[in-house]
Amino acid sequence: MTKSISCKDAGKDCSWSASAESVEELMSQVTEHVLAEHKEIELNSDSITSIKSLIKDN
Repeated sequence: MTKSISCKDAGKDCSWSASAESVEELMSQVTEHVLAEHKEIELNSDSITSIKSLIKDN
């Protein structure tokens, strides 16, 4: 089952979205995007848990 997430899911004014076959693959894409485009977000255990809670099964 494909997993997906978008910045809009997190309430961000950003059109980015991604999908992958696993949570691990998707989180890799999320991390890359956050580091490049949302430098104000600190990736720590709390924020990663929050991000993972937004992942949808498609």
